[in-house]
Amino acid sequence: MTWLFKPWPLLTLFLSLWLTGCATAPAYNYDALIAAKPRSILVIPPANNSLEVNAPYIYLSTISRPLGNKGYYVFPVAVIDTFMRENGLPTPEEMNLVPLDKLYQHIGADAVLYTTINDWGQKYNIISSNTVVNVSMRLVDARTGVQLWDASVNAVRGSDSSSNSLVGNLISAVAAQIANSISDQTEEVSRMATNQAIYQPQKGLLEGPYALPKE
Repeated sequence: MTWLFKPWPLLTLFLSLWLTGCATAPAYNYDALIAAKPRSILVIPPANNSLEVNAPYIYLSTISRPLGNKGYYVFPVAVIDTFMRENGLPTPEEMNLVPLDKLYQHIGADAVLYTTINDWGQKYNIISSNTVVNVSMRLVDARTGVQLWDASVNAVRGSDSSSNSLVGNLISAVAAQIANSISDQTEEVSRMATNQAIYQPQKGLLEGPYALPKE
């Protein structure tokens, strides 16, 4: 008896797997955000899982402008930080533990943005260096506790090296380390991370009620 090889089932399987791999990722579900219609956002100083003690306030300085550009009223972050410190909450970790109903009662924000810094700082290898900011954020309805939006981003800026030799790369790495010790790039990279999270296609934060009309 002659056995005939029929490739069609195998071909069908490969085609199915290929189509699955090429499928477009589903768009973010904005139903909760659209239903809540927040007009104002309270930004809590970030919780810090990195080793850099100054990371929360460096990152905090980069977040108000993109939220404002998106069309939301952002409570002044310095004023909120001072208010919480004066009320017995000296660290960002303690500020993140304040119940939502208390924040809504005393401040009146429609939504609260919580941010966590997962990694931060300059990483030095033998022949290269990177400045890394890894953050995750979530926007929560201050009245109901429902999560309205979330994002995670890892922003990295590497040292430039135009040399193809090991000696040249080592010299470039040493020069980059000296330069970075004088001029910290984490503020610029954290601003890049914030913009990536808020403006990312299909998953970024929707425009708020105060967004300027597009020309």
